[in-house]
Formats: sequence, C-alpha cells, structure tokens
Amino acid sequence: MLRVTTASLCTSCQRMKLFRPPSASTSTSAVCPPKRRVENQQTVASLYELSVDIRKVRKFKGWVLSEGSAYVSETADLLRDMGADTPAVARILEAHPEAVLCRPEDVAAQRDLWVSVCPNSRELMSIIEKFPASFFTLTNHSNQRANILYLQSLRLSKRIIGKLMASAPHSFSRPVELNKEVIHTLRETYLDLGGDEDNVRVWLQKLLSQNPSILLRPAEGWRDSLGFLREQGFTTEELLSLVSSLRASIAELQPEAMRHALAYIEGVLACSKGEIKEIVICCPAILYYSLPTLVGRFQGLMDVGVSMEQVKETPNVLELTTQIVLYRIQKLASYGYDVRSGSLDVIIGTKKDFEMSYPKLHLRQQRPLFNPVAPLRSAED
Repeated sequence: MLRVTTASLCTSCQRMKLFRPPSASTSTSAVCPPKRRVENQQTVASLYELSVDIRKVRKFKGWVLSEGSAYVSETADLLRDMGADTPAVARILEAHPEAVLCRPEDVAAQRDLWVSVCPNSRELMSIIEKFPASFFTLTNHSNQRANILYLQSLRLSKRIIGKLMASAPHSFSRPVELNKEVIHTLRETYLDLGGDEDNVRVWLQKLLSQNPSILLRPAEGWRDSLGFLREQGFTTEELLSLVSSLRASIAELQPEAMRHALAYIEGVLACSKGEIKEIVICCPAILYYSLPTLVGRFQGLMDVGVSMEQVKETPNVLELTTQIVLYRIQKLASYGYDVRSGSLDVIIGTKKDFEMSYPKLHLRQQRPLFNPVAPLRSAED
C-alpha cells in the first residue's frame, strides 16, 4: 500500500527544498506532486458488477479502491441474505464503501446482534440503508451484546434499542457499567422529582428515542444541571416539568451558560426572580440557547417594533428564529393585521399553529406552505 507523506518525497525534491527562498510556498505538492495510489482492479470490477457508481466512490472514498484486501462479493451476499435487493446493495456500498473492507465473519457476528433487536428483516435492512456506517463500524461484540442484554432487561422496546444502535453505536461499544450508571442517574432523577415508578420505563424510552446520544453524556451532567436549577429556586414539581419538557437536552446544559442566559433575560425584560421562573417554565428552550442567540433574537423583535411587555407575556416567541418571526409578521401585515398592537400568540408555534391562528376573516382560504428562505406566492402575487 502506498502512503504519501512529507518524508516520502524524492531525494531531489528534498534537496530543492533547501534552496527555495523563505517566501516560497511550503506546499509539497508544488514541488513534488503526490503519487496517485494504484486502485485494486478486482475491487473496482466487483463493485461495477453490482452496479455501484464507481465515480461516486472514487470521488468521496477513493482510498477504499486502493486497499489490497476487500470482500465485495461476500459483503453483497450477506446483505442479500438479510433481504437486500440489488439496488439496495448498490446504494449501501455507494454510501459506505468501507463496508467491503470488513471481514465477512465480523459482519456476520454484527448481523446476529442486530437481528436480536430488530422485529424483522425488512426493518433491519431499512436501518442499515439509513445508517450503513453504524452497522459496518465493527466494535467490541462482547460489549455490544452486554449492552443489548442490559437494555432488554429494562424492558425497553426492540425498536428503541435498534434506534440506539443505529444512531449512537459508540454507546454500545463501551463497557456496560458506564451505561448502567447513566440509566441509574436518569431513573433516580425522575423518581426524586416525584415521577411515578410505573412510568419510569416509558419516560426512559422517550428520552432515549429523542436523544440517542444521551448515554454518552456523563451522569454528572444531569446532577450539575438540576443542582443549578435548584439553586435558582425551582421547586421539585417545577424541575420535573422542566426535565419532561427538555428531556435529554438537560444533560447537555452547562450551569455557567444557563446563568448567563437567565441573567440576560432577567435584565432585558426587567423581571423579578419569580417572573423569570415563570418565563423559563413557559419557554424552557431559553436555558439551552446561547447568549448570542438570545441577544440576536431579542434585538430582532425590538427592531420590528415588538415591545418588551409583549415578549414578557409570550416568551415562546424566542423559540423562533428572527427570519421566521419577520416572515410571519410580514405575512400577517399584508392582510392588515398589526402584531405590534396585539398579542404575539398569533405568530408562535409550528407552521400548522401559525396557519390556524391567521385572522379568520382574511386568511381562512389561504394555507401557504411556510418557507422563510423562499416564501411561496400569496393571493396578491
């Protein structure tokens, strides 16, 4: 296998390097172009026979074609055994050509593990097509097996476990004790905040489904975040509400960042401690937006004439980007509705919420698709 490094420059090129003026470019490619790696023609031919787009592979993962050992036909056979048709095999190998470098016995062992958490072969192939890198990133099978058995012991659904393996494969490659510690912290947090023992499993499934990477977050992250919020005066009931709203995101919050966000909101809206708590409970997203994001969104509202009192009454407006807010305000203004003279409730929420909150008299017949980058034509266009 040829590997091009600075040390592999030819002797004459190294000598030339000594005589170049200091101002000359230090790029080795300008002096001695890197040698092109020789492709393994057998690999290229095998992929071509499978209708794999060789040009695409060559463009994005060309190094795979130069590896001395590859198991193209064996990998294709394993995929077919799992239910993949010819087009699916081609799509998978185009998206993740590194798959052909995995030893067949390792892929077979990986297949056996994934089969244990997938309801059927059709769903297994669907996951592999979406996450080929996760399936073909072969790690410690004993750790994977131990983590699968542990999650199954918690009575988590196969679908959730399969999603975790696909979205966060690294959480299965590490020792099961680390995942047990995180799950224990999540469980104790939920119960300490007044959660019901009978609902722990459902709650865990929601957390893991919404943020599969949560197992990779240190258990201390939960403790630090909740400890900070307790210091701010949030009651146990309020903390449970926040944890349920923020779900897995709370493990990613940094006390110092939350402190800056709360101080900013408290200052610009002239809030009391009690009022800032109400605002956070109404709009928990404030806790994880960075300070520059909050400043930019608040300033954008002020620039279009929205008052601080309006923001204080409807803090959820800060969940929307400035671009979306401006689009919605302009859309309503084109029908004679001035947001500045009323409540901001009319512009918050999802696209569907926004459409349903149009002033009924003028907008009931209008249901445009929302695209803030390229607004669609309205009735007046």
